[in-house]
Amino acid sequence: MRITKQPSFPHVHQVSLSDGGVPKRAVPAAEVTVEGLRGDRQRNRKVHGGPDRAVCLYSLEIIEALRAEGHSIAPGSAGENLTVAGLDWARLSPGDHLSVGAHLELQITSYTSPCRLNGQWFKDGNSTRMAQELHPGWSRLYARVLAEGTVHTGDQVHLRHLDQDKEWNEAHP
Repeated sequence: MRITKQPSFPHVHQVSLSDGGVPKRAVPAAEVTVEGLRGDRQRNRKVHGGPDRAVCLYSLEIIEALRAEGHSIAPGSAGENLTVAGLDWARLSPGDHLSVGAHLELQITSYTSPCRLNGQWFKDGNSTRMAQELHPGWSRLYARVLAEGTVHTGDQVHLRHLDQDKEWNEAHP
């Protein structure tokens, strides 16, 4: 058995695309535009996709914790485009910024409501385990693209909290 060592810094664990629906399949890299990842499609554009929901993000550590509870969820299966490792997921909130790789800049816009199709990954069929209202810090996140770029598996992720921006702006009028 080959063991792959994970980077010790926050990073993109997996980039995922689909032709609509879940699961999304892993790809080594994707171009990210203000409309989302090139080659990715959503079945229901009323609740998925668009500029304020261009990228869906989820935590590798949350996925692993759900798997430890006996659920069959895996990276990409919940419909996320980027599975991210090494961030304190519960501290992320709308307004926070993520720098990914060399050029990509994202701003978190909202928590993502669980889609009924995600029920298949839960042993009781109930995907509300991912609902922010019921389980704070366990939700997927939507983000808008502030600066387009290409994302690769392994890209480093830098987080800037909204409150850090406020503090900096107040200190530098």
